[in-house]
Amino acid sequence: MASSVIKGETVPIRSWAPPHTIEAEALKQLKAIASLPWVAHHVAVMPDVHLGKGATVGSVIAMKDAVAPAAVGVDIGCGMSAVRTSILAKQLPDNLRGVRDAIEERVPVGRAFHDDPIWNDARDETRVEVAALLAGFSELAPAVQRLLRRAEAQLGTLGGGNHFIEICLDTEDRVWILLHSGSRHVGAALAEHHMEAARRAFHGMDLPDPDLAVFFAGTPPFEAYRRDLTWAQEYARLNRELMLARVQDALRAKWSRIAFDTEISCHHNYVAEERHFGDDLLVTRKGAIRAGDGEMGIIPGSMGSRSYIVRGKGKANPEMAAFLHDCAVNGLPDLTDEIPKLAAGATLDGVSNPFPPAPLRQKKARSTKANGEG
Repeated sequence: MASSVIKGETVPIRSWAPPHTIEAEALKQLKAIASLPWVAHHVAVMPDVHLGKGATVGSVIAMKDAVAPAAVGVDIGCGMSAVRTSILAKQLPDNLRGVRDAIEERVPVGRAFHDDPIWNDARDETRVEVAALLAGFSELAPAVQRLLRRAEAQLGTLGGGNHFIEICLDTEDRVWILLHSGSRHVGAALAEHHMEAARRAFHGMDLPDPDLAVFFAGTPPFEAYRRDLTWAQEYARLNRELMLARVQDALRAKWSRIAFDTEISCHHNYVAEERHFGDDLLVTRKGAIRAGDGEMGIIPGSMGSRSYIVRGKGKANPEMAAFLHDCAVNGLPDLTDEIPKLAAGATLDGVSNPFPPAPLRQKKARSTKANGEG
């Protein structure tokens, strides 16, 4: 898929969405981001770009010695996990209500949480990681210190909004577990705290949008945000890991001989410190995933549509900036390989899938959804 360049005040906007398909407010937001003096090289825009809070959803933004808390947003570390099972479609019952009930018995949804922390039942490595994470809770911003018990109880829970658990089929009729969640209430509280701190610091200063206020490297607010951001991203990863294990337990109760492949997991709402163009940069991906050479990724579809398992090519292309072609994003088949035996087929944003689509006879079990952040 070819990209186009939209003129920006400080850096250009390189878009993999045809400019005429970008909604006016989203384009205005992208131009505001591209006008910031600390944005590096260009702003990258994905085929599914749309208006977001602070930064546009479906964008990749690199900054030099600065980070904008609102660019990553309130659900720090939001992302996907998936695992292929040994179960085939023909082994599924006609009615998946019992499977859904078994999942919801083990994974609270919406604002709900576990009565008691559940990570002591996890595998040894996960228990050690969770213990280390929670041991650092006292170092987080004072604004969230009252949330320790809630943070413990919400590990291994889904949340609300567009978060989901899904049982679906691939093109070979193998059953997959797919889930979408983030850093829950504690992540949202950390994000709101730092977004407000950044807005206060820039009060009265000339910004195209107050939500584009930043922290500068080498300052105490920057270090505090980086600390809390890293913690929340790890919390989100472990939350998905614990949920996935509990969904596996639910399926194991139905099919005692079930086996699972290696888990695939990725953030799509996060900040990473990376080196590109000879500079150390802070790269924010909002609704975007890395696709470095050999890296596995997950591109979720909306409810009822297909999702994709992809492998990054790390493809070098002189047309593309390094932080994009090395860390590519949603729906760019020239930068990722779709895996025939894993991909769900069909098309994505008008981009033809090179592999035949599976018949539309997927059996799915989605979690109950609740609006709002949990």
